[in-house]
Amino acid sequence: MSLDALQEAIRDAASRGTALRLRGGGSKDFYGNAPRGEVLDTRSYAGIVAYEPSELVVTARCGTTLAELEGALKERNQALPFEPPHFGPQATVGGCVAAGLSGPRRAAAGALRDFLLGTKLIDGRGNLLVFGGQVMKNVAGYDVSRLLAGSLGTLGLIAEASIKVLPRAPLEASVQLKMTEERAIEALNRWAGLPLAISATAWTGGDLAVRLSGAEAAVRAAATKIGGEPLPEARAAAFWAGVREHADPFFAGDEPLWRISVPPATPPLRLPGRQMIEWGGGLRWLKSDAEAAVIREAAQRARGHATLFRAERRSGEAFSPLGAVQMQLHRSLKAAFDPAGILNPGRLYAQL
Repeated sequence: MSLDALQEAIRDAASRGTALRLRGGGSKDFYGNAPRGEVLDTRSYAGIVAYEPSELVVTARCGTTLAELEGALKERNQALPFEPPHFGPQATVGGCVAAGLSGPRRAAAGALRDFLLGTKLIDGRGNLLVFGGQVMKNVAGYDVSRLLAGSLGTLGLIAEASIKVLPRAPLEASVQLKMTEERAIEALNRWAGLPLAISATAWTGGDLAVRLSGAEAAVRAAATKIGGEPLPEARAAAFWAGVREHADPFFAGDEPLWRISVPPATPPLRLPGRQMIEWGGGLRWLKSDAEAAVIREAAQRARGHATLFRAERRSGEAFSPLGAVQMQLHRSLKAAFDPAGILNPGRLYAQL
């Protein structure tokens, strides 16, 4: 499908008042509130538009698979710094940006939105809008491209994205330490204040895994400082891939999966269920049958928020409720970009 055809499909839906479900590979259909509307498949609008390894920037169409994009980057020894999860081989660039999710490297490298340089967006009127560009210093006024990260297609169809990339680390090594949750949180926050080449951390069930990335001297020095048992390369690679793609045994089971964001130094939340702690203490995954109100109240007391990330049965909103002012801002944005309210309605919040 061409760009013109995608625009025409949205114009037609707007004229009929018909809701559209913007969908690429569908690998993240579980995320957010239940999708609804006629499916507008974006996978045919695919391909890498431009890639300048020397400029550290790549531009790809929405239907391009993440696997294809990452394969092209790997050939030039480069990578997406935020290590996005795929959740399936069919994951696309458009879905990656729309979901706004980052993987284990996020605390060290930054979030997806930090590397989003520019976008082409088809709004709810079928108009093609261009924001940002292909260099870091090109934003005047509102940085709309970053606003689109995590919008779940409620503001428009993200047709193209220009993303800053980085060279792959010369060396990676992982170590594992036996620690209680309290000790792990303390250690992670202490190490955060030191010049250590830590690129990922994950604690669960009394084991703390730490990944080190960078120059050989930096990795060796950090390993000596942190201690622990070295993990074999193949085992470490499988572990971090399992954390990123939720294939690790921690994520198994029928209990709902909660994603709780809190300040890194937050003490243990003492919630029923099993936890995995990532991002130096700032991200707490929780597998639990506890009531949503109990989990969200605990997150709020810690000055954070909780998202119902994955569940067989949902009741209520996936994302934490917004205050009146925040909701009004969201409504104003939705009205500006999608006045007919046809694009992925209710996916973020029922009112949008």
